[in-house]
Amino acid sequence: MARYTGPVCKLCRREGEKLYLKGDRCYTAKCALSKRAFPPGQHGKVPRKRSDYGMRLREKQKLMRYYGVLERQFRTYFREADRNPEVTGTLLLQFLERRVDNIVYRLGLADSRKQARQLVRHGHILVNEHKVNIPSYRLKANDILKIKPSSEKSFTTALAKIKEREYPDWLKFDLNKKEGVLKAIPERKQIDAPVKEQMIVEYYSR
Repeated sequence: MARYTGPVCKLCRREGEKLYLKGDRCYTAKCALSKRAFPPGQHGKVPRKRSDYGMRLREKQKLMRYYGVLERQFRTYFREADRNPEVTGTLLLQFLERRVDNIVYRLGLADSRKQARQLVRHGHILVNEHKVNIPSYRLKANDILKIKPSSEKSFTTALAKIKEREYPDWLKFDLNKKEGVLKAIPERKQIDAPVKEQMIVEYYSR
């Protein structure tokens, strides 16, 4: 499966805000955006006036990078959301939030979505007692995600940090059982993705 393998700090600088792509490093003074808060490249410091199209494009790129999804798959998500009678932008965000790699990250079992994707690909995660190794697998309400018993050593550090972690209202994690539950499909106000999804809808509807 295709994936971005370049320097992720450049992505945050290009979008002008933290996308939390490098885990704990993003919360420290080592964050590249804290040091160089301007776009990468030779002309990064030159202010540019964006067109309406440019602003919509940036919102789309920002959301793709936030969840670690490439254009082809992202367009598939949008088309599926657009065919549904519900609000397209909200549904698109819900699809992305329900990806198993994102749930692993939200539960604190990985420092970043990139690391979560690797854990899923290596077969360390079970959903409803079945091994899932496809990062884009989409959980449903009341699905149970747990660490594969034979893989618990790989999560020692993450589990030690979980005690102090706060979870979204739509997720629950049982430290003793080492399993999390998707209690309900998140509403838009419960999703903290830093985007204006209506601009993405307008981008694809042009």
